[in-house]
Order: sequence, then structure tokens, then C-alpha cells
Amino acid sequence: MADKLAGMQMFVRVVEAGSFASAAAISDVTPTMVAKHIREIEQRLGAKLLHRTTRRHQLTEVGALYYERCKRALHEFEQAEASAAELRSTPRGTLRIVAPVSFGSERLTPVLTEYLEIHPEANIDLVLDNAPIDVIREGYHLAIHIGDIDSADLVARPLNAYRRILAASPDYVKRYGQPETPEQLREHRCLGLSYWRTREFFWTLVGPDEQQCHVPVKGRFTASDGRALRAAALQGVGIALQPELLLADDIASGRLLPILPAWCYAAAPMYLVHARDQRPTALLRTAIDFLTARFTSS
Repeated sequence: MADKLAGMQMFVRVVEAGSFASAAAISDVTPTMVAKHIREIEQRLGAKLLHRTTRRHQLTEVGALYYERCKRALHEFEQAEASAAELRSTPRGTLRIVAPVSFGSERLTPVLTEYLEIHPEANIDLVLDNAPIDVIREGYHLAIHIGDIDSADLVARPLNAYRRILAASPDYVKRYGQPETPEQLREHRCLGLSYWRTREFFWTLVGPDEQQCHVPVKGRFTASDGRALRAAALQGVGIALQPELLLADDIASGRLLPILPAWCYAAAPMYLVHARDQRPTALLRTAIDFLTARFTSS
């Protein structure tokens, strides 16, 4: 196989240099050795590759086809060698990542700063956006995606499911009481996202044994970002339905109380996504391993 590869390399040099003598000079071998490589290829293929003249060699029809295929094969070989070398190298360069706003700011950012501490030659460019993102077209190396993936061009590595829970401040519970069933949420002040202003405001909750309850709710405060709703909940304005990861610290400290803890919004799958044909650099490989380890529980 090594002899075939060397022969292909020599053939490409002959074509691009224009003669055996020029290819020999580039390769630091004798013209006789160059001729030997070409002769062995022609014998193996059973066809002439070159029309030999005193000044320059011209490709035959078979030679032209073989030349194009050789160039393609040699390029793939060089890419494979480069990728293998990069896999062994130190992570360096800038990693572009896009993630949903709440997850990115509250949970992803601290983990990425840990990664930077471990890999001093790496840089992070994090974009926070809740809108659908075309990872490939917009040039991101990685994306955190919430919801189903339907693209053969992407590799999606599953992370912990994205759960949304109900919570309110102790002051709110003291003033208005705590609902004991999902239906009782109708009588409470519920905090919603701004886009719900333009349509009916419902919460679909999943409870014990996968029971579902579709509850119409209302409230006096809406916002376009979950962090604003968390802040409103801390001030006692109403009951928030927000990602568990956004409220976990507040609940642990007692700043917020879980509401209907047996019920939550249907959990959505969450994935770490990257382009299928992306070259596996040390930067990409170590970032994938690091994030998967941090956001995947047994």
C-alpha cells in the first residue's frame, strides 16, 4: 500500500511539473526512479497514463481520470494525517458556541470558565439566543439545542433533560396560599413569557403516572426572558414556571418554594450539537467531552 501511495504522489508530481526530470528534482530522486514508479502504475492498471514527448508529457484519457482521482485521494490522506495530529495536540484557538439564554448564562458559562482554566490556549465565543439557529450556516462549532433534532447533517449528543418547574416566594405563599392541585392555579397569579400575550395562556403539566393537566392561567406580569420572571417570583409577584436549573439555587436556599412539586412541565430533550463533517480538532474533542461529562448524569 505504501508503494502505491508513493507511486500516486510521484505521478501527480510528474503531471504538475511537466516532465520526469522536473519531478525528479522536486522529489530529490533520479529520473530513472520516477520512470520506474510510472511504469509500475501502468503495468498494474494495464493502460498508458502519459504520451511521452521530448519536451513534455501529456495525459492520456485514462491518465487524466487517474490524475483527478489521485489528487482527491492524496488530499483525503493529508486531511486524515492532519486530523490525527490535531487530535494529539493541545486545544487551542477559539470555540464558537450558541446556547439558549437562561441555560447559557446560568449553567453553561460557569462550566466554560472551568474549561478555560484547564486549557489556557483555548478561547470561548459564547452567543446566547433562544431563536432557532442554523449551526452549520452560521459557523458555530457547538450548540446547546432544546427539543428534537431532525437533521442528518448534525451529530446530537444527549444531555440531561430540560425540566421546567413551578416555584414562588415564601411571601407569595403566605399572602395567597399554595395550590394543592394544578386546577387551583386558575385562581393564582402566574408569571408568563411576553409572547403569550397574543394567545391563550395555558400550562400543560405532567404529574404522577404521566398524568397530564391542561390549565388556563393568568397573571399581571409577563417578560421576554426567564431571568426577569425569576426576579419577579423572588419579589412575590406570582408563581413562575421556569427551568429547574434556573431556580435550583433559590429553592435550595429557601428564597423560593416549590409549588406542586409532583407536577412539572413536560421535560424536553437537550442535546450538544455539532456538524457531522466538522474536523475533530483537539479543541472540539475536549470541549465535547468536558460538556458531556458536566451535563450528563447517570
